[in-house]
Amino acid sequence: MRRIGTAPMAPERSKVRVLVVDDHPVFREGVAAILQAEEELVLAGEAADGEQAVEAFRRLLPDVTLMDLQMPVMNGIEAIRVIRSGYPGARLIALTTYSGDVQVLRALQAGAVGYLLKSTLRKDLVNTIRAVHRGGRSLSPEVASELANHALDELLTSREVEVLREVAVGTSNREIASHLGLTESTVKSHLKSLMAKLDANDRTHAVVIATKRGILEG
Repeated sequence: MRRIGTAPMAPERSKVRVLVVDDHPVFREGVAAILQAEEELVLAGEAADGEQAVEAFRRLLPDVTLMDLQMPVMNGIEAIRVIRSGYPGARLIALTTYSGDVQVLRALQAGAVGYLLKSTLRKDLVNTIRAVHRGGRSLSPEVASELANHALDELLTSREVEVLREVAVGTSNREIASHLGLTESTVKSHLKSLMAKLDANDRTHAVVIATKRGILEG
């Protein structure tokens, strides 16, 4: 069994060295198996959360890093941001089950140069790594479509996101007002605004849309 964060013995420098970051061991093993089948790719190391990812990156200096976004301790977007702040040339691919445009934008703004859905891993992983290693950017067609579909949408304000997070857990308008230090009329105003921006029929529909687009993540 591989130890998390350890590198195999003396990989050839001509090979593309890949760091895999995900909190599920079975998933990391699956990625390792895909890499092993490719002559020019090699597993440089593994990490199970964002903090381990930052430490492993600094120690191993991989050519490409696959970074899960939903992880304990430090999430993937924050880990990408920390790594890119110290290593501007780092090539990082965000790995997730979500194709929501807002989460994609957050990952790209943090410094990811690729965004790969776990559902397309077997089909797209190797080509995505190759493209990113060559200096390009890589988004799956599904992700690119989501970005294009919402490119002109007005973003929710931070306060509107706070209100919607409260709605998502079943909080009433009166309770939201108390939790956020607002009046009920202000809460209703935020709800009206965010539902218009999301083109939602009601507050429940707004939560469904926001979840799909990744607005409530992070």
